[in-house]
Amino acid sequence: MSENENKDLEVNEEEVEETVEQEPTEDTVEESADSEATEETTVDEEEEEEADVESMSEALDASVEVKPGDIVEGVVLAIDDDKNVVVGLDTGHEGYIPIRELSTKHVDDPSEEVEIDERIRVTVLRIVSDKEEGSFILSKKRVDQREVWNELQEKFDNDETVEAEVNRVVKGGVTVDLGVRGFVPASQLDTRFVRDLSQFEGNTYEFKIIEIDPQNRQLILSRRELLEAEEEVKREEALEQLEEGSTVTGTVVRLTNFGAFVDLGGIDGLVHISEIAHEHVDHPEDKLTVGEEIEVRVLNVDKERERVSLSIKALLPGLWDTVDEEFPAGTVTTGIVKRIVDFGAFVELKPGVEGLVHISEMAHRHVDTPHEVVSENEEIEVKVLSVDQEAQRVSLSIKALEDAPERQEQEQRPEPRQEVRQPQLRDEDDEAAFTIGDQLGDQLKGLFEDDDEDEE
Repeated sequence: MSENENKDLEVNEEEVEETVEQEPTEDTVEESADSEATEETTVDEEEEEEADVESMSEALDASVEVKPGDIVEGVVLAIDDDKNVVVGLDTGHEGYIPIRELSTKHVDDPSEEVEIDERIRVTVLRIVSDKEEGSFILSKKRVDQREVWNELQEKFDNDETVEAEVNRVVKGGVTVDLGVRGFVPASQLDTRFVRDLSQFEGNTYEFKIIEIDPQNRQLILSRRELLEAEEEVKREEALEQLEEGSTVTGTVVRLTNFGAFVDLGGIDGLVHISEIAHEHVDHPEDKLTVGEEIEVRVLNVDKERERVSLSIKALLPGLWDTVDEEFPAGTVTTGIVKRIVDFGAFVELKPGVEGLVHISEMAHRHVDTPHEVVSENEEIEVKVLSVDQEAQRVSLSIKALEDAPERQEQEQRPEPRQEVRQPQLRDEDDEAAFTIGDQLGDQLKGLFEDDDEDEE
């Protein structure tokens, strides 16, 4: 073999070796594929790591911008031993919610309000330097309150009502819980004055919002306005149904010096004090009590002024209807001296019925003034002389119950006149005897004779 052929062979062998090296076997292909996959995985991980770094960087950059007052979202991570709720914020940092800032209502166990992994909205109260529990102190309650204020504002704008429970009596009124604190002045609790507000505590009512100021956290409510609106409707219906002269049943709701107000089922009517009874009434409470159910006669209905006049005595028997049966002539009874006048005294036989004891019927002796015999408010015994039912008059007597005093004999009969006998100066049988009359007669005779002579 020449040198040139040897050289060509060597070259061919080298080419073969290079070719063999270049043509991969099955193992070589697998190794090559694994190698490429590893390289791709490494690249992906590196890209994810770089993305995470960038995300964290962005989150860190964003967390710097979070300040107190901001509202952020996060996930509940845990509840610690102190009942604080740990929240992972979307900013990448953690914060915690003290239990007092968890809900608008009182909460003893945070798990009653939130669950692990639950997404919630919170507001940042402040940043803390101690980052063992988180970088921020958060509040869920205040976010909820903001939402409540927004809802209340919307209801106020739309003239809608709210329903709430009275939870506390305070000075000047009561408070209610609507997620935020509401105040109801005492004057806005009812249409009538209520002295004891504790009766409302624990009860749920419907209220109207009359004033709202979210910035200053002021919410004023009224129950009275709703009650007045309801009563107005009932009042109009009641006025249409009432007729003068009809008899209705009502409930006494208020007593005053001048009468009693009676609820007729939508409207109050007045029973004037003069219409409570036939007899004189000093004060309505002497005859009526609040809450008492009574029958009344409708005297007048003024629809324009929304006033109703009522009477109780119109349904009662007349006081004089049976006086002649109760106190017939000749009856002896007792009564109270109500009034004393110059000509006698008026005695009350029963409430609303009085009789007169004339001054001439007070005693068998002469009486100058009735005060000599009776005094006001004294209880005395009298005898009925007569009854005039139509004129409503009863004549009474005190002296008719007393025996007339016995008169002395000289007052009953005058003594017989005694005959005066002239003294005898002579015996009737003695013609010479004379009387004083004889002597005087002769002297008078001589006197008259002298006068006759002078005249001649």
